[in-house]
Amino acid sequence: MLRCLGLAQLGAGSVAPNPMVGCVIVHEDRIIGEGYTSPYGGNHAEVNAINSVANASLLPHSTLYVGLEPCAHYGKTPPCANLIIEKKIKRVVIACLDPFAQVNGLGIKRLMEAGVDVKIGVLEAEAQELNRRFFTFHEKKRPYIILKWAETADGFVDGIRSNSSEPSLKITGDTANILVHKWRSEEAAIMVGKNTALLDDPSLTTRKYEGKNPIRILLDAKLEIEEGAHVFSEAAETLVFTESVKSKIRNLKSEIITIQSVRDLDSILTELHNRDIQSVIVEGGPTLHASFYKAGLWDEIRRFVSPLKVENGIKALRLNESPEEATQVGNDSLLIYRNR
Repeated sequence: MLRCLGLAQLGAGSVAPNPMVGCVIVHEDRIIGEGYTSPYGGNHAEVNAINSVANASLLPHSTLYVGLEPCAHYGKTPPCANLIIEKKIKRVVIACLDPFAQVNGLGIKRLMEAGVDVKIGVLEAEAQELNRRFFTFHEKKRPYIILKWAETADGFVDGIRSNSSEPSLKITGDTANILVHKWRSEEAAIMVGKNTALLDDPSLTTRKYEGKNPIRILLDAKLEIEEGAHVFSEAAETLVFTESVKSKIRNLKSEIITIQSVRDLDSILTELHNRDIQSVIVEGGPTLHASFYKAGLWDEIRRFVSPLKVENGIKALRLNESPEEATQVGNDSLLIYRNR
């Protein structure tokens, strides 16, 4: 099962809104096949593992290990439970149930009704942690929310600036910056508020790391961000939540979503859930971070603390929690918080 979870991670950033799943097939204590979920729309882990077995005659005498309950419905692909039964695999070991309503126990039920010996709960907590975005999305009916920022040793996220012609405060080193771009490639979407878009003119892409660009989400109540801003480049799709009914953005990769208030985070997250956006990394600024934090609408915080001191500027959000993890990234400290 540890091998299953390790294989599953190879699908990070490419399988959503499907979960990351790995599968291992064992015959007489020897692995004869393994696989993980293909990019969205492709084969599930069980299919890839079964297809990798050189001698299919061994399958009826083998055990299949998988990190998540095999699916029982027709989606982009046929049900994996049906394939397992078809191949006459008699024993299946599963880490955890699938919370998706069209599966949630039905895959296991189908296997057991076909006479398959099913064991559930091996490394269950580890499997749920691996797919915490998937579980949050289906159980809380909203995306998994990561708040991310960098601050100085004395608690500032930027200097005082009046416009975008003034450069932002460089807080973290190159190693941390590359890591942030890697994180972007692993999430479905990235969000900023109007002030960050105005002052930083960010691209919100994965320029420093090879991987897909996340969907960009901009909260701009009055549609103040001009069409020429980097957030509207054709490098990625952009969703703009606004209170304005006058659409002035004509970029083919941008979409205007009019809501009553851009402060209504519940409505925004419901809209994102309806669009199958499973995770969002919120990059700024501190006002937006505070809105999510105070509403309890966050799952993880990734906070860089630099050794730099500036003594004045824009204050970072103050936290009540203690970090669960602390690591060093170059010269910067990375503190991880979880909303359990």
